[in-house]
Amino acid sequence: MLIIQKYGGTSVGTPERIQNVARRVLATQAQGHQLVVVVSAMSGETNRLVDLAHQISSDPIGREYDQLVSTGEQVTIALLALAIQSQGGQACSFAGHQVHIRTDNAYSKARIKSIDGSVIQKELQQGRVVVIAGFQGMDPEGNITTLGRGGSDTTGVAVAAALKADACEIYTDVDGVYTTDPRICPEARRIPKVSYEAMLELASLGAKVLQIRSVEMAAKYKVPLWVKSSFNEGEGTLVTSEEKDMEKVAVAGVAFDKNEAKVAIRHLADKPGIASQIFNTIAEANINVDMIVQNVSAEGFTDLTFTIPKSDLKKALKAVEQQAQKLGADKVEADEHIAKVSIVGVGMKSHAGVAARMFSTLAERKINIQMISTSEIRVSVIVAEQDMEPAVKALHAAFELEKD
Repeated sequence: MLIIQKYGGTSVGTPERIQNVARRVLATQAQGHQLVVVVSAMSGETNRLVDLAHQISSDPIGREYDQLVSTGEQVTIALLALAIQSQGGQACSFAGHQVHIRTDNAYSKARIKSIDGSVIQKELQQGRVVVIAGFQGMDPEGNITTLGRGGSDTTGVAVAAALKADACEIYTDVDGVYTTDPRICPEARRIPKVSYEAMLELASLGAKVLQIRSVEMAAKYKVPLWVKSSFNEGEGTLVTSEEKDMEKVAVAGVAFDKNEAKVAIRHLADKPGIASQIFNTIAEANINVDMIVQNVSAEGFTDLTFTIPKSDLKKALKAVEQQAQKLGADKVEADEHIAKVSIVGVGMKSHAGVAARMFSTLAERKINIQMISTSEIRVSVIVAEQDMEPAVKALHAAFELEKD
């Protein structure tokens, strides 16, 4: 079997942990498998590099930023290859561009376009473990690009898809996907199996176990995706195609995200083309919009409210305030003290009353809902930041997620 293993920053956070990963890798290879290992930077290293950039520049974006933050992974790949060699194995490390991971040129948010697997295959045929830097690639002009936080997951799945690997194993500091964050709710339970669709929602809604683009790619190419702990031998969670038994459970998990901000444009003319102008401006600034609510028109005017990543708020306000002024809006308001809480489950398709129970549960705790968004398998609400933890605990209990 050809197996892709990806190890996150905490898994390679110290020389001792890197040696532990090397032992695990060689044990897997000893079972007769070919192995490609994708690694993140050592825990805290990317933050250190980002902090250095901000000490030099107030707005360090673009080519040089990616050139800087990509170096963390290059340290880890060399150390892991050395660790494997010191334990009697054969390994060779590669930066993203050396294995032709080609991306677009959207610095710090680049998307993988293609991977030439020939370099990797050549090394595998020689019996070597191939160690690849996650999170990075190369644009058409040969510049180093990075894929955004959590991008090493995407690298791992993309390599698995390109090589048609038998499995992709994501190793992290948790032993699988849980019904919610155990640090918030100690009753949270590990989910043995979850659909691509549900995992995609959980990842997009704030669950930090997997990066959203890695799940998108796994679903697209039907890559069997395992989430496991690098610190124990647990079974982990399998992310796979939807199966009938998954529909028996109305809600599989509760996700939350406190890294969003809310922007409201007040007293905006309610006529065709206005929303298009607002959101085109935001798109041109390369900012992702999440939830959108437009009030019912009153006397030809309306309020438009939407959420964006908190890190993009300053950039978004600059763009939106200019456009709102041109359109004659009264004012633009922002609120950073919000959180998104969501319930997710493919079983929602066949279970009525799920949203009603969610809203009733929050009402009983006197938690005010500011915005609502739904899909076929998800209901999300925006609440005040201080209400996030009580909301998560209440919903986890209301849907009895602590039960197997």
